[in-house]
Amino acid sequence: MLKILEERKFPVTELLPVASEKSEGKEIVFNNKKYKIITCAEAVKQKPQVALFSAGGSTSLEWAPRFAEAGTTVIDNSSAWRMNDACPLIVPEINADVLQPQHKIIANPNCSTIQMVLALNPLHKKYRIRRIVVSTYQSVSGTGKKAVDQLMNERVGQDGPKAYSYPIDLNVLPQIDVFLDNKYTKEEMKMVNETRKIMRDDSIRVTATTVRVPVKGGHSEAVNVEFENDFELDDVYATLRHAPGVVVSDDITKAEYPMPLYAEGKDEVFVGRIRRDESQPKSLNLWVVADNLRKGAATNAVQIAEYLLKNHLIK
Repeated sequence: MLKILEERKFPVTELLPVASEKSEGKEIVFNNKKYKIITCAEAVKQKPQVALFSAGGSTSLEWAPRFAEAGTTVIDNSSAWRMNDACPLIVPEINADVLQPQHKIIANPNCSTIQMVLALNPLHKKYRIRRIVVSTYQSVSGTGKKAVDQLMNERVGQDGPKAYSYPIDLNVLPQIDVFLDNKYTKEEMKMVNETRKIMRDDSIRVTATTVRVPVKGGHSEAVNVEFENDFELDDVYATLRHAPGVVVSDDITKAEYPMPLYAEGKDEVFVGRIRRDESQPKSLNLWVVADNLRKGAATNAVQIAEYLLKNHLIK
């Protein structure tokens, strides 16, 4: 988030880096200037305009309301507020128009949801989506530093802390987050519920299988989508090429298609392997790849803040 605030030249008049009490007093560098970390309690007293949260659900549930009561607009990267009816769930290119000055807690969607809906929303507008079947290939950075360390340690045969119960190098794990009563994982149900909320259509049927793969950064998704209305492939290409935040990378004559290796460090969502599903009518296959730490998290949060500022929704 700090890196993206720098890159996008977000107009920060004063930065308040916040962490738990054990980190209080430590220093971070932002725009070549050192800042001391303060506690949540101290930050609330200073009543900042915007607070970018990325500290987990329990921290968000405790502190987001306190910042909101102080007049701060909170943009939260955890899952804590996403399905709360009072909190908008925002991908700026799709539904930022729902934001109002009274929205003091704004939820940032799940990383795998963001990249999928960014690719699908323009197609939904044209052809009306009936059903989505998605299988994800998610990088270990989505779990955190400990998972990246586990992968890299396993790659060189070194012991270290484990983020997963099983090896991840030379393996795939068909479980992301905990299992629920319906035998889906929490991550899979996030994709189901968040997609409907962001795209403002509860009639869309979604089923997901989310999988962790031995990739350091960047999530990939195989998406099968069934529409109400038929389409021409040329029109699909044109629609996606004109969609904000989407890059079409699809030239099978040159073996060009999206890969996490090339998406890492970029803010766009890359779409390729676009082809008609020949097994049933009005259906399409897509391959969707994005950097999960950028557009899947930090960039999207900063874009929300930019929208709020540009449209005078924060004071």
